Amino acid sequence: MTEDKEVQEGKVWAVLAYLSILCLIPLLMKKDNKFALHHAKQGLIIFIAGIALGILVLIPFVGWVLAPIGSLLLLIISLVGIIQALQGNYWKCPVIFDISAKVNI
Repeated sequence: MTEDKEVQEGKVWAVLAYLSILCLIPLLMKKDNKFALHHAKQGLIIFIAGIALGILVLIPFVGWVLAPIGSLLLLIISLVGIIQALQGNYWKCPVIFDISAKVNI
């Protein structure tokens, strides 16, 4: 499969990767598409970070301040990821990509 064809076929799946728990769909169904898998791994890390923020909000004061800021940051990262996926870019989100590169699926 050529790179262009792989990107075109993986775009919809890559967008799903940045929509919370829907990141599991391309992780499970498109393991053969490098483009979709690249974005799905980043989406998985963002999803896990969102869960961590949900737990953090239970901590009085500190969690109440950090969780909304972190949630806004994750929302922005997800939106940028969706835009990058639609443009057909193998976007490497700072920090998140480094973690996602260690995920073996």
